Amino acid sequence: MDSDALMDNHDTLPVALTIAGSDSGGGAGIQADLKTFHQWRVYGTSAVTAVTAQNTLGVQKVHPVPADVVAAQIRSVAVDIPPRAVKSGMLASSAIVHAVAGAIRDVHPGGYVLDPVMVASSGDALLEPDAVSALRDELIPLATVVTPNWPEAALLAGVVEPSVRGMDMAARAIVDMGAGAVLVKGGHVGGGDVVDVFRSGTSRHVFRGTRVETRHTHGTGCTLSAAIAAALARGTPLEAAVETAIGWVREAIARAPGLGAGHGPVNHFTRVSRAAHGR
Repeated sequence: MDSDALMDNHDTLPVALTIAGSDSGGGAGIQADLKTFHQWRVYGTSAVTAVTAQNTLGVQKVHPVPADVVAAQIRSVAVDIPPRAVKSGMLASSAIVHAVAGAIRDVHPGGYVLDPVMVASSGDALLEPDAVSALRDELIPLATVVTPNWPEAALLAGVVEPSVRGMDMAARAIVDMGAGAVLVKGGHVGGGDVVDVFRSGTSRHVFRGTRVETRHTHGTGCTLSAAIAAALARGTPLEAAVETAIGWVREAIARAPGLGAGHGPVNHFTRVSRAAHGR
């Protein structure tokens, strides 16, 4: 079925839900996720966990949404427009982590992508310290795939070696915590290539790509996890979903529109088919 026909048939239109913070600058969070879902021909729904005042230069203000309101948003969507896949990003506090875990257990989505957002590209903290253990104990065991960057993976797993070996050790440790699979993103690890390490209970894959020298990387983690969730919602097997999403995000970084004076956003208009087919 082509995309136009798919968009006209609500019975077959895949639905994805993003649970994340709002980015007033539009490059990350809910805004990036919904743009990504749209580009992947998936109907996007949302549960806002926090309102932020931020731009490409940094995060100026964070206002968490009450945890019960976050859970109510998730359940409201699920009862009427049930998602085939869910992703979560910025959760801000331990109370929100607990609420999201309970709601996801109730929703039983076909796929759950956990992006353990802890720090923004600008270096601003987006997760309270006491929420890390709650995320580790409650959300990781529910995840189809966890998508930490290297600093997040190191914190979650207690690994300190910034290398492919260290990334692999961290991935194995997070799988041992109960995750279905882990993608450790290596953009923060030095080198001419960017290396991402994928590991599940039964397989391992290393994705390598030439590093794009740019400051326009705001929202890459949000965008990647949303793309994986969109692919899962469309019925793509996990490893293929991860590979296709990585290729698309790399091209979106290379085609960044150059907005803002700081860490600018990637290009969410990038065609999915180009990345998927390597053209």
